[in-house]
Amino acid sequence: MDMRQISRLLAGLVFLPLLSEAAGKCERLIVTGSPDAPPYLWRDPADPAHLIGASADLIQQAGHELGIKVEVLYGGKRAQAHDEVRTGRMDLLLDAPLTVAGLSSFDYIHPPLVRNDYLVWTRKDSPLIYETPADLHGHKGAVSEKARLSETFNEFARHQLTLEPQPGLTQAFQKLLLGQAEYVLAGRYAGMVTAQTLGIADDLLAHPQPVDQPGLFLAVSHDSACNEPWLRGQLAKKMTELPASGLTEAVVQRNLERWKTQLQQPLSAPKQ
Repeated sequence: MDMRQISRLLAGLVFLPLLSEAAGKCERLIVTGSPDAPPYLWRDPADPAHLIGASADLIQQAGHELGIKVEVLYGGKRAQAHDEVRTGRMDLLLDAPLTVAGLSSFDYIHPPLVRNDYLVWTRKDSPLIYETPADLHGHKGAVSEKARLSETFNEFARHQLTLEPQPGLTQAFQKLLLGQAEYVLAGRYAGMVTAQTLGIADDLLAHPQPVDQPGLFLAVSHDSACNEPWLRGQLAKKMTELPASGLTEAVVQRNLERWKTQLQQPLSAPKQ
């Protein structure tokens, strides 16, 4: 083999990693998540096969910038959607809570796509003074069964708080108004829109200091053909860039208005 052939061989070896990376680049992502978590994610009334919301808009924006086609599909209720991604039938969860158990099935992308602030809601005439979670000790509270608080807070609540689960946020607020609960734990936006829809916003006070701020993470299935270092790295980069640009907050606010508009046609209380 002469020097010219050796040079060509070496040149080919240099470009092999680049070619492999290009060949393995994911071109299409099938994603899903909770179908009942507005303004972040909910089932599209006009197209029930798809999910809409802030999380859907943000992952599609990230996909567009990365040259990846993203489809946000309805994968069933929350547990079913989780299973669709866990088994690799779908690639990615949009709103996964970070759990130790989840690490065996998913690669979580840091930072989270969004954080869902949970606030303490009381009646305006309530004597309850809240500044820290410890202030809730000894007081009876209510929370929707659909609430997804962090593992750390759930552990604290099990040992320190008296929280009665309710089928939904509407029922939790009803308990509060009837004096059967002293406070309700609810997401900032879910609580606000539910109170407005029920016509009780003027009767309630949302304390501004969040009691918990669970992150909603992108979680890539270990069994997804798209789960590769390039994709995980690029998604992590986008999750950092989007909030810094102000786009995340703008998208959340836009979808909050979108959700409110849908609730008015016909007028009904949100289910979470």
